[in-house]
Amino acid sequence: MSMINPLGMRGRDAHLAREAKRYEHPLPSREFILQVLEEQGRPVGFDELCRLLEIRPDECEPFQRRLGAMEREAQLLRNRKAAYILPERASLIAGRVEGHPDGYGFLVPDDGSEDLSLEARQMAKVLHRDRALVRVVGVDRRGRREGVIVEVLERANSKVVGRVLVEHGITLVVPENRRINQDILVAPDDGVAAKPGQVVVVEIIEQPDRHAKPIGRIVEVLGGYADPGMEIEIALRKHELPFVFSPGALAETAALPDQVSLNESGGRVDLRDLPLLTIDGDTAKDFDDAVFAERRADGWRLIVAIADVSHYVQPGSALDRAAAERGNSVYFPRRVIPMLPEKLSNGLCSLNPDVDRLVVACDMEIGERGEIGHYRFYPAVFRSHARLTYDQVWIWLSTAGQPAEAGLAALLPHLRALYDLFHVLQCAREQRGAIDFETIETLMLFNDQGKIERIVPAYRNDAHRLIEECMLAANVCASDFLQVNRQACLYRVHQGPTAEKLVALRSFLAEFGLALGGGDTPTARDYALLLEQVRDRPDALLLQTVMLRSLRQALYSPDNVGHFGLAYEHYTHFTSPIRRYPDLLVHRSIKAVLAGQHYSPGSWQEVGVHCSQTERRADEATRDVLNWLKCYYMRDRIGEVFAGSIAAVVPFGVFVALDEIHVEGLIHVSELGEDYFQYDSVKHQMLGQRTGRRYRLADRLRVRLVRADLESGRIDFVPADA
Repeated sequence: MSMINPLGMRGRDAHLAREAKRYEHPLPSREFILQVLEEQGRPVGFDELCRLLEIRPDECEPFQRRLGAMEREAQLLRNRKAAYILPERASLIAGRVEGHPDGYGFLVPDDGSEDLSLEARQMAKVLHRDRALVRVVGVDRRGRREGVIVEVLERANSKVVGRVLVEHGITLVVPENRRINQDILVAPDDGVAAKPGQVVVVEIIEQPDRHAKPIGRIVEVLGGYADPGMEIEIALRKHELPFVFSPGALAETAALPDQVSLNESGGRVDLRDLPLLTIDGDTAKDFDDAVFAERRADGWRLIVAIADVSHYVQPGSALDRAAAERGNSVYFPRRVIPMLPEKLSNGLCSLNPDVDRLVVACDMEIGERGEIGHYRFYPAVFRSHARLTYDQVWIWLSTAGQPAEAGLAALLPHLRALYDLFHVLQCAREQRGAIDFETIETLMLFNDQGKIERIVPAYRNDAHRLIEECMLAANVCASDFLQVNRQACLYRVHQGPTAEKLVALRSFLAEFGLALGGGDTPTARDYALLLEQVRDRPDALLLQTVMLRSLRQALYSPDNVGHFGLAYEHYTHFTSPIRRYPDLLVHRSIKAVLAGQHYSPGSWQEVGVHCSQTERRADEATRDVLNWLKCYYMRDRIGEVFAGSIAAVVPFGVFVALDEIHVEGLIHVSELGEDYFQYDSVKHQMLGQRTGRRYRLADRLRVRLVRADLESGRIDFVPADA
């Protein structure tokens, strides 16, 4: 920075100090480069831009790299004379392409403005998730901006999973991802041999353009479509989920000890004599959290001990890079893709019983009304006194039953103390006005061949809720601790409804003579009061579903805007560092504060966006697998009649959720009856123009299964009386 003349052109850079902190030899900031181009008001060549920005000869190469990065992110564009221009000056919009299974697509602009529609001819140049520059050329028949692709900025698909199809001697790969609507031509006599119908991974060697389909080379044959576990293999590759750890990450894992050593536990609070215990599901193997509660004269003491993953996974290590890339563990039926290698996730970091483990403890004092008073965080060593399951604990708490084992029976008073505290925390939750939507989760039971034998409801009991309340308390303390100490972190944020969704919700509720309080800014309490008001109505499921869909998705962000659903002013994730990367970052932040330091993983904003995306990626992948398994399960039941209710109304029909087997399928609009049906998004219904027949969200009906297609993943019904 000392070589930069503060009175020269670069001295005007408002972000000069920031760049000097990041780089030993700072370049002009991106913002300043854009500012100078804007001031010039014309295309500027590289040499002239170097002169304007006082770039020294030794800076030319890194400066060119910075300009290249800005080009890739569409902050800059070069014209045919290789001069730099601002895309907005050329009326070009940068964004990511979203394909549609029917052949058309959209450009989702980087600036957050309204999507542009791309007709099928434009989509022939790109694949789903490519980045492109688009020029607006008009308006489509639905009133949306329509664009043409001027330039492809970035290709997102290097490998694609799909099925082999041979037509007239030509081998094609049909992508599993329906948003990639172009078949990939397989180069003749190139790559791995595969049979028609097999599932393969194809590497794209020529991307599509206006005149030619993409061309690829088969690099991996996964097997037959109905092979056991194939649905997971497809989902891993379709959603680009990392599932193989790097050699570096495995080497670092192998170098770790098998057990906690004496020197590791030194300097930590010793909690080994306290009867902390874990309560998890029957099949869980990665135990993040252990709990302990005791009654005191003025309230309660609650300790939540969380695995100290940050002790083993150091910033910048190969293990850290692997965990960051994955973002979270992914839980498929009968298979887990862990965020960390099993030696850590199921071993050294898992709070298994009767072995020493390193933890970060949140030690809280809770008042008679559930208010959290003093709390503190500290590194500790502890030993879990029992590995218990939710069902096991609930049987003991809800009946007069006693554990058969003497060691477990001795823990029963501590469980009852936890249960008493749970009731206090639950009352505080209700007073706070947190929203409590009732949803039905399902559990798949498999046969020896790995296919679904039955689908049954999975009911939550108070043992689940007990642990949930303890985790909520610890998470709130973590966010408060970091906020008070001015340490940046990733908050778990959840915003209320948008103005548009709020108007639609109020219009819908008005038809039922109901109103949501709170005016233009309703709170979680307003939602909770309305939920309580409608809980015993026969249409309660309908009303709850519409209310839930009016809310936005929770995500990770360094900007604390609170958690609407939980009615918290600040909230973060602290309790699952084995399976969520944001929790690991929160642990590092807490330990940095305890050490009198500050921690940063780089750009908190970028890390938050990435972790939110990996969470959605995991959700989409697991949903794909569940849908495939359900489709496989239903294909032997064609012609059967089932009872169910409408779970969603969409422009092309209604989705029906079956009562007993918890499977959803579509009744296409053409099968609803001999009428023209009009879709109403506000009223969540399909209305027959001639007959007045109405299909509305949560309506009951009987349906006949007519199709369960594995290749498309579609389950189709028709009304049983059709």
